[in-house]
Amino acid sequence: LLLTVCAVGIGGTFQYGYNVAIINAPTKHIHKFLNETWASRYRKELSPDLLTFLWSVIASVFSLGGLCGALVGGSAAIRLGRKGALLMNNVIAILASILMGISFPTGLFELLIAGRFLIGINSGIGLCVQPLYLGEVAPKHLRGGMAMGTSIFLTGGILTGQIIGLRELLGGETSWPLLLSSSCFPAVAQLVFLPWFPESPRYLLIDRGDELSCAKALKRFHGSSEYRREMEDIQRECFALDGEKPKKPWQLFTDRGVRWQLITVIVMTMGQQLSGINAIYFYATYIFEQAGISAEKIPYVTLGTGACECLTALTCGLLIDYVGRRCLIIGGYLLTTLWSIILTFSLTYQELYSWVPYVSMTCIFAFILSFGLGPGGITNTLIAELFIQSSRPAAYTIGGTLSWISFFTVGMLFPFIVNGLKQYCFLVFLLECSLVAAFIFLVIPETKNKSFLEIKKEFHKLNFGRNT
Repeated sequence: LLLTVCAVGIGGTFQYGYNVAIINAPTKHIHKFLNETWASRYRKELSPDLLTFLWSVIASVFSLGGLCGALVGGSAAIRLGRKGALLMNNVIAILASILMGISFPTGLFELLIAGRFLIGINSGIGLCVQPLYLGEVAPKHLRGGMAMGTSIFLTGGILTGQIIGLRELLGGETSWPLLLSSSCFPAVAQLVFLPWFPESPRYLLIDRGDELSCAKALKRFHGSSEYRREMEDIQRECFALDGEKPKKPWQLFTDRGVRWQLITVIVMTMGQQLSGINAIYFYATYIFEQAGISAEKIPYVTLGTGACECLTALTCGLLIDYVGRRCLIIGGYLLTTLWSIILTFSLTYQELYSWVPYVSMTCIFAFILSFGLGPGGITNTLIAELFIQSSRPAAYTIGGTLSWISFFTVGMLFPFIVNGLKQYCFLVFLLECSLVAAFIFLVIPETKNKSFLEIKKEFHKLNFGRNT
């Protein structure tokens, strides 16, 4: 099971984290490449406005690709299987790496845009299919920890991207095309290792009706002596579904039986993106400068933020099946609310005392730790648990689509929010975090050690009223 998490994660959410992180390091080198390419092609200088536009296209087309990937991820998981969709996804990553790698030698910045779009599609599919696969292969008592593999590999990708993007490694002026094309290595690793692992047993039995392959897969995952209990659980779910086919995303919106699960997905997905984590990263450089850290050393301090995220994802993975989902996610949102309050004060009085910037620095790391321990880690895990087999791929399509739209919207509107509200932007985020915490407290039951059918029964009371 541990090897499965690694084989699935390396080409799944690792790619997302890695490709989010590596684009920051070569910013000025790509600007230079755009200027030189434009000058040699049109015999005139590239205007500053057009340069900003081209750079924003290169940076944001990744989100657009992610949105497309999320839209097709659910249907790919149904048509090709969970494992098949992940394997096919690596072909897209390799093609994207080739396009980004040859953009500089050929002098075609359009290839860079196309490559970023394709790697976005790869990330969108990975973010949708990986938690789906891990949620389905895990035994009840380990489901939370295994589903946390999604966040562990995502944060591991961010940290790896930050390290490899340092100017001493591949972040230099001549090596940046290699940096952008290095995402082919995780893709090749998954193509080598994932075929050795079985397809999701739930998919094999419920979607394909292949009981023999399901039993073989369960024996591989759970051992010859333990697999029967899992088999019985899958058979009960199969019987309850009574031949129901996988639903399309739009069908979930008209299905009263999943109304509150769907509302939960919408609130939690948007809550995660709008929690203020983007504001923290936006303000990080300014706060580090105020604390007296030189501009050359800031990339190394930023590594600390990546290491923090990675550490909390690992900690959350170890705690989730003992402490439970509700406690961690509500606690995470309440802590981010607290740090938002302190950070608003410390940024307001930043110039007043010499020690205040260090309070701000502490808040940044504390916010990232709190986010990773709750909202960052558990959101994807809960989406897997709130739905039964026929609705789960569609739920991930909806969740993924909302996540990418929120990610893109925050990226576009966020600079204006910060410019307008300055440090008081954190008041908006603390309100949002406290409201999401209240929603989770009132609506979401604890899902630890419960089967998918038991969780569905808990929501039945909410969806159809107490007396039905």
